[in-house]
Order: sequence, then C-alpha cells, then structure tokens
Amino acid sequence: MKRFGTVNLTALALGLAFLYLPIAILVINSFNDSRLVTVWAGASLRWYRELLRDEAMLDAASVSLRVAVLSATAATVLGTLAALALTQRFRGKLLFSGMIYAPLVMPEVITGLSLLLLFVAVEIDRGFWTIVIAHTTLTLCFVAVVVQSRLVTFDRSLHEAAADLGCPPLRTFLTITLPLIWPAVASGWMLAFALSLDDLVVASFVTGPGATTLPLRIYSEVRLGVKPEINAVCTIMIAVVALGLIAASLLTKRSAGSAQLGGRA
Repeated sequence: MKRFGTVNLTALALGLAFLYLPIAILVINSFNDSRLVTVWAGASLRWYRELLRDEAMLDAASVSLRVAVLSATAATVLGTLAALALTQRFRGKLLFSGMIYAPLVMPEVITGLSLLLLFVAVEIDRGFWTIVIAHTTLTLCFVAVVVQSRLVTFDRSLHEAAADLGCPPLRTFLTITLPLIWPAVASGWMLAFALSLDDLVVASFVTGPGATTLPLRIYSEVRLGVKPEINAVCTIMIAVVALGLIAASLLTKRSAGSAQLGGRA
C-alpha cells in the first residue's frame, strides 16, 4: 500500500485550510464580544441575542425557511416522478433527461435571468411564489439524480410480481416502490432544502417587494459593512445546511447499504 507522503499531507492540509479556515474564523467571531474582528474581547452570546431583536433579519429568515420547505417539497415530488420516468424506455428519453439535467451544468445567472424573463413575459408579479417556483426549478434536478441512483438498483421483479397479482400501478408505487426508495427521497428533500436555503443568485433575479430571503438580506447589509450579527446568522445557516447535508449523506449510505443487502439476498 502506497504511503501518504509529506507532500501529499501538506497539499491536503493547505487545501482544507483554504476551504474551511475562513468559515472557522467566521464561527469564532460570532462568539466574540467585541465589534471588531481583530480584537478578541472574550467569548459571548451577545450577537446571538442581538440577532433575536433584529426584526428585518428574522423576517428574512422566515421567508427563506418557508421558501425552502415549499420548494424542496415540490422539487421532491417532481424530481421523484422524473426519476421514475428516466428509468423507463420511451421515445424522447434523451431529450427529457437533457432537460432535467440542464440546471446542473447551467450557470445560475442564466437560470435566474431566464426565469425573470419568463415571469415578465407572463406578467406575474415577482415575490414569494416566484422564488418558490425558481428554487423548485433549480433543485428538481438534484432530487432526480439522487432518486434515480436508487432506482437503478431497484429490483424490477417486485413490480412484475405486483402486476401479476393484479395490483394497480399507483398502489404498487405507494406500497412497494416508495418504501424502498424512501431514504433516497428523503435525502433528495434535504439536499433541495439546503440548496434553496443558501441560494442568492437566482433569488436576486426573481424576488420582489416583501419577499427578501436571508441570503439577500445578508448581502445587502454586508455591502454597508459587516455587523457582528451577520457572523451569528451565518453560523446558524452553516449549522443548518451542514446538518441537512450530513443527514442526506447518511440516508444515501443507508439506501446503498439496503440495496447491497437486498442484492445479496
């Protein structure tokens, strides 16, 4: 087995420091009692208490949470249905898969601008629901990829057995397919929730009066100077997103483990 040399270890350490050192500094300063980043005045929860009195920030957080829950739920339903379709054979499958996977490789600026032009063309007032639609469009493809990866290893003989016994397709899906792919569906929802919660680019194109999300609020305040409350709210966002991604990863591993056990059986 090849040893992990000093050069590789140094490169790994520098890479991790480049990625996570700024985040660590932000988290540490969220507990700094001083307003100045360069001055440590002791550990304190002062800025978290100040955050609880910031009505504008709390309203933006409420909007972000509601948008994330609704868009993640809609994206999970549509993405699961798209994944089911992608496991079937039909004419136009290549075109359909390309349309589903397009947001994965398309720059978010293009996605946001195209959705803005669509909403203007159909004369929809931009606000809360346009953000929900935009985030659903953005995250649907991620759910489809996660669920499809589980369906690829799904035992199709279970569907055939249910059909032979006269079980309708909808009941087959609800009683056989969905319970087996549930970890992938749940992890797709969590991933969509995390992506929606921290989106800034797409939301900046499709937002309107009274529908300011938390990333937009943070960005607007940072342009005038970084307040210590920003460190606190960013730390909370990092924790929420990290927990969501960890949970999604654990569910995906659990789904993969169940698939391997089912294959051996």
